[in-house]
Amino acid sequence: MTFRPTLLIPALACALVAQAPAPSLAGHWEGALQLPGGGGLKITLDLKEDGSAVTGDLAAPDQSPKAFPIAGAERKDGRFAFQVPAIPGGAHAAFTLSADGQKMEGQWFQGNQSLPLTLSRGHVEVPNPIKDAYTKQEFDIPMRDGVKLHTVVYLPKDDKADHPILMQRTPYSSAPYGEGKFKRNVGPSKLFLDQGYIVAYQDSRGRWMSEGKFVDMRPEDHAKTGGVDESTDTYDTIDWLVKHLPHNNGKVGLWGISYPGYYAACSLIGSHPALKAVSPQAPMNDLWIGDDSYHNGAFQLAANYSFSTFFKSTHPKPTADEPEPLDVGTEDGYFFYKSLNPLTAEADKRFKDWDPTFAEYLKHTSYDAYWQSRNLSQHLKGVKPAVLVVGGWFDGEDLYGALHTYGAIEKQNPGADNRLVMGPWFHGQWASGHATSMGLARFGEDTSAWYQKEVELPFFNHYLKGGPDPKLAEATIFETGSNQWKRFEAWPPRTAKPVTFYFQPEGGLSFTKPDAKGGADSFVSDPNKPVPHTEKVTLDYDREYMTADQRYAATRPDVMVYSTEPLKEDVTLAGPLKPELWVSTTGTDSDWVVKLIDVFPEDAKDPEGTPDGFHYGGYQMLVRGDTIRGKFRDSIEHPKPFTPGKPTKVAFTLNDVCHTFKKGHRVMIQVQCSWFPVVDRNPQVFCDIPSAKPSQFKKATQTIYHDAARASRIEALELP
Repeated sequence: MTFRPTLLIPALACALVAQAPAPSLAGHWEGALQLPGGGGLKITLDLKEDGSAVTGDLAAPDQSPKAFPIAGAERKDGRFAFQVPAIPGGAHAAFTLSADGQKMEGQWFQGNQSLPLTLSRGHVEVPNPIKDAYTKQEFDIPMRDGVKLHTVVYLPKDDKADHPILMQRTPYSSAPYGEGKFKRNVGPSKLFLDQGYIVAYQDSRGRWMSEGKFVDMRPEDHAKTGGVDESTDTYDTIDWLVKHLPHNNGKVGLWGISYPGYYAACSLIGSHPALKAVSPQAPMNDLWIGDDSYHNGAFQLAANYSFSTFFKSTHPKPTADEPEPLDVGTEDGYFFYKSLNPLTAEADKRFKDWDPTFAEYLKHTSYDAYWQSRNLSQHLKGVKPAVLVVGGWFDGEDLYGALHTYGAIEKQNPGADNRLVMGPWFHGQWASGHATSMGLARFGEDTSAWYQKEVELPFFNHYLKGGPDPKLAEATIFETGSNQWKRFEAWPPRTAKPVTFYFQPEGGLSFTKPDAKGGADSFVSDPNKPVPHTEKVTLDYDREYMTADQRYAATRPDVMVYSTEPLKEDVTLAGPLKPELWVSTTGTDSDWVVKLIDVFPEDAKDPEGTPDGFHYGGYQMLVRGDTIRGKFRDSIEHPKPFTPGKPTKVAFTLNDVCHTFKKGHRVMIQVQCSWFPVVDRNPQVFCDIPSAKPSQFKKATQTIYHDAARASRIEALELP
C-alpha cells in the first residue's frame, strides 16, 4: 500500500562546494534525472546566494507544477549538496561542481536507489521516448452508477495494426495531466516501449481527477448489494475501452504494485471477457492478518503513520493538485512515536480532516466485520484470466498479500492458469532497473532485469499478443542464501519435508527435542524502552530492516537468542515458518516477536559493494520476522488476557521463506516482546491499546520455556 509512484524528487543530504574564490551558484539550472526504467526526468533548480547561505527551489516540471524548497545546502571543496524536506521518502543528492561553475554532476538518492543527475545552466532539452512513440488522450469514463473515473490513455502512433490494452488503476495519480504532458515510462517496465501496447492509467474512485468517494480496500460486495466496488469499476472501464479506443485488438491485461496490485487482483472477480492476463504484484490481501495495517493483531505503526502523512484521502472534488505532505517536525521515529499516547488522540488531532482511515484502523483492533469484509481471498473464485502473482521476500508491507493471493486462487480455482514469482526484493523493487542487493544482502545478479525480460514481458506478450509460450514454472522462486532462481511445480514445494528447530538451554537451538530438565529463560520487557527495529534514525520504517544485521538486538537483555552450532551441510528452508512458543508473563498482555536469522561465519568474505566500515564476518542477516499480539493467541476475533505467571502456548505463522543456510553458517532464532516502531507498543496490560495512556505501560517479566513438556520451537519445511 505504501509503494509510492515515481515522485523522484527526494531529499539531498550533504553539501560541499568550492572554496573561495568560487563561481556563484545563483541562477537557473536544468538537467535530466536518469530513471531506473530508462529515459530521463527533467529537473530544474533555481538557486539564490546570500553570503555563504544557499537557498532555492527544485522542480520536475514534466511531472508536477509544484516547486519544492531546498534546505541544508552546503558547498565545500568543489562539491555541493542539499535536502528537499517536503518530498516524502528521505532522498538526498550530492554534486561535484565544474571549475567554471557551469555544470554540476552527481547522484540523486531515494530509498535504496542512487540515480545519476547532471545539471547545467540554461535550458536543457530532455528527450522523452514516450512522447515520440505515443499520442495521449484523457477520458472521464462513466461507471454504472454515473460516477466518472479519469483515465489517461497512451496510444501507439503506429495505427497500421491493432494493439492490446495494458491497464493500471491507481490511487496514487495518473499524472501528468494535460495536453503535452507525458509520462517518462509507460507499462510495467521499459521493455514494453516498443511492443505496441495501448497503455491506460486510471485514477481510482475518489482519487485525484476521478469523481466519487474513496473507500480504503472497498469491500467486494456488489454481488450482494447490487452496488459498486473495485471489480465493477474495472469491468465498466474495460468495457468502455474496448468499445471506444481505436485499433485495439479486444484483449486487455492489468498489472499493478501494492494498492494498484490489489486493484489488479480485484479485476479477477467476475472479470470482463476481454480481460486475458492479470499480474497482481505485492497486492494487499488481508490488512489485519498480515498486510499493511496489522500483523496478527499488532498495529504496524510506522508504516501506517508515515503513509497517512502524504496520503490525503479526503476528496471533496476532482483535482490535479498534489497535497503538501504533513510535516511532524522530526525524522526520529523512535522517540516521536513513543510520545503519541494515546494514539487515538493523535489520529483525531492530525488526520481527522486529512486521512480519517488512520482513525478507522484504530477503532478495529480485533478481526471484526470491518476486516472480514475486506478479506480478498474469499472472493477469488471463478478466476478465468491467466494470473501472474509477484512478490518480494523482503517486502515489509505486502509479502503476505502476494503469497496468499496466489494461494487463494490456487485453492479455490482448480486448473486455473495461476503462477507465482517471488524474488529477493523490497516492496516494488522488481519494477526498478537494478536489483542486485537489498540492504546488506547481495544476490550476484540484477534480479529485476532478469524477471522483466524472462518472465513479465513474455507473460503479457503470450496472452495479449499471441507471442511464444514462455513455459513459466508454477512457481519461479529466488532462493536467497544460495542466490539462484528455482522452478517448482507447486508452492510450497511438494518435496519439502517438515523440520523442527527446538530451543535449548544456554541459548542452544537444535533438531532434537529438549529433555525434561530443559528449563526456561526469563527477561524484563519494558514498553518504555522497546527494542528498535533498526539502528537508523527514520520516521518511516526502514525497509532495509528486512535484511539488517541483528547483532545490535542480540546484545540487549530483553532479546532472547537461540543458535545452532555451525552447520555441517547446507540447510534449505522453503515455505511458511510456524513458531510454537511456551511462555508466561507477569502482565496480562504481551507481543511476541520471532525472528529467523542467518549467522555468517567469522571468516566470511566481503562481497563486491560492501559498505565502508562493514564486514560480513558474523553478520546476523534477518531472513524473516513477525509479531503476534498475545491476546489473539486463541482467537483473532475475541482477545483474552494472559493469566499472570501461567505457562501458555502462543502459536502463529510467519510468512514463507526460500533460503539456504550455507555450510558453516548458523541458524539463529531471536525472540523479543517489542519491535518499535514497526509495531506499536503493547502496554503489557490487557486494554484497548490505541487509547492507552502513558500510566498504563508497565514492565513485565517474560519467560520462555524449553523443557520436554513445554518445548518452544519453530516448525518449517526443508528441501532435500
